[in-house]
Amino acid sequence: MTRNGIHHVTAISGPARRNVDFYVGTLGMRLVKKTVNFDDPGTYHLYYGDETGQPGTILTFFPWEHAAPGRIGIGQTQETMLRVPAGSLGWWAQRFIEKGVPHETITRRFGETVLPFSDPDGMKLSLVCLAGIGDEPGWAGGDIPAEHAIRGFHGVSLLVDEGSRTGAILSDVFGLAEAGREGTTVRYRAADTAIGGIVDVRSAGGFLPGREGAGSVHHIAFRAADDAEQAAMVKKLTETHGQRVTAQRDRNYFRSVYFREPGGVLFEIATDEPGFSIDEPVASLGEALKLPPQYEAQRSRIEAVLPALA
Repeated sequence: MTRNGIHHVTAISGPARRNVDFYVGTLGMRLVKKTVNFDDPGTYHLYYGDETGQPGTILTFFPWEHAAPGRIGIGQTQETMLRVPAGSLGWWAQRFIEKGVPHETITRRFGETVLPFSDPDGMKLSLVCLAGIGDEPGWAGGDIPAEHAIRGFHGVSLLVDEGSRTGAILSDVFGLAEAGREGTTVRYRAADTAIGGIVDVRSAGGFLPGREGAGSVHHIAFRAADDAEQAAMVKKLTETHGQRVTAQRDRNYFRSVYFREPGGVLFEIATDEPGFSIDEPVASLGEALKLPPQYEAQRSRIEAVLPALA
């Protein structure tokens, strides 16, 4: 059955080891794939998610050791929202205090209880407390109790100049429907999935444009079940919405196309298949450095320049 919503979110960070320490050590996510940037093989591409790295749970990073800080602004993702079971926010707030994680007071948005916080590079995230997800599988890594573990994405919020054309693509191409409004923010929700099914579009005309760098989201990837569904989305993007879309690119674990939506945010459409267990078993995901085939002959040189993660 088709599952709409977010496939993964890719961001930029500073030092790789600090990134792993935070997302594995502090948030308890699983490092499901350790590979390199296809366009810059001297840089890691790190994937975090649940036990199997299912679509809707995957947060990925390009860690550049000396990346300058980014700036949130027009044409960027403002916040990445993660799901936790009801009753978990008090536990997480205490953990953030103990770990020195910058966070704000617990608040309410669209009727949901939310704990906003930042990672070591200043990337804006939040934990959203949701009823009825306690039985969903979660990765209880390290010292995170299973009952409080993160259950994938709730969604993302986008900051654009004017959101109507962005909303049209979310609705017409990705199958999300308007589900509410708060101030200048319109919420879009996928009807057929809970994980990664929310996109909030905030219209903020007059804000400065965003600046890419450490702590900023590079792109948002939406799900396509397979090549055929991806092709149908591309057809609608080009013929109905006048968007320019790249040719398909093989990313080993999914196949992707990219376009910059009318609000300036870089969007990707990624296939659910083949998944992260294509080159290593689920039990040992993320343990070995996996290289794209074109870089395998350069493994020794690449390994020599990549920083240690532990």
